[in-house]
Amino acid sequence: MRGSGFPFPLLLLFLFLFFFFLLTPHQAQAQAEHHLLPQFMPEESSAVSHRALIFTQPRAEFPNWLREMTGLSRWPGLDAPYVPAMKFDFRGIPEYARYDQQHCSRTYGVNSCSFDCGLCVGRNDIRHCHHLLQTFDDGPTPDTPTLLHYLKSSGSKVSFFVLGIQVVSFPDIFRSMHREGHLLATHTYGHAHLPSLTTREIVGQLQWSIWAMNATAGVIPRFFRPPFGGVDNRVRAIAERLGLTVVVWDLDTNDWRLNDRSRSAAEIGGQIRTWREGGVKGIMLEHDTTAATVEAGVWISKLVGKTNYTVADCRELGMAWYQ
Repeated sequence: MRGSGFPFPLLLLFLFLFFFFLLTPHQAQAQAEHHLLPQFMPEESSAVSHRALIFTQPRAEFPNWLREMTGLSRWPGLDAPYVPAMKFDFRGIPEYARYDQQHCSRTYGVNSCSFDCGLCVGRNDIRHCHHLLQTFDDGPTPDTPTLLHYLKSSGSKVSFFVLGIQVVSFPDIFRSMHREGHLLATHTYGHAHLPSLTTREIVGQLQWSIWAMNATAGVIPRFFRPPFGGVDNRVRAIAERLGLTVVVWDLDTNDWRLNDRSRSAAEIGGQIRTWREGGVKGIMLEHDTTAATVEAGVWISKLVGKTNYTVADCRELGMAWYQ
């Protein structure tokens, strides 16, 4: 530093003070939130959206009965094909204009009873419950076992709405979910917005999800939650013909926003406390897709307390879990 006109020790002191005062306020804020809800804070900043973490290299065995029925030799990718050999009865399925997610103009003035474009609930849909219960979408994922471990230790049961492609990507985790006594339902095969698809494509999404669950754990689901809440009377008619009951939700935790930090742990924790203290009952929408949302699920379970209620208990006389 000779000849620079500025002593080197003073330069170091200046840099130290600059970074100290720059970072300290942010560190204090982060520590305050961490102590408020320690299990609830995402550990990483992630740009993951509420769409599922999709894995397109299935690991589950493709059974011989599916080979014979479909003429295929492996599990499909996200776009599960319609298989003519299943002989689905298309008679009486209503036809409505297809619409993309968040583009609702085609539903205006049409009696299609769209949930995502108007919150219309079908006569057989399940949207509310006389219990406060947790439901998780988009799994199984590598983070699901953390949630399963806590639920097992607390003795609680929940409802999982699984993606077929995730089931065959993580078959051992899916079998653990079944073995530990949780209700397993379908969330389609590849997380498609169903009203934007053709009728045959909708059948393919639902049928392949059923086949994935049956081939992996021997269950045929009775309950179905449409991705993005995308359901109208055409989708309902197809689901009903496959023996499925539509389940939506009335309490959205928005936990997926933890992944990009657009919603904080404190905000979600405060919302759950408000529901619990106010005696609110209903179906909470959650996700077991990332470490952040799974940590949220564990914390919410602690706030709600032990429960064995599932979506099958939302009807007065209860319903069988599977077909």
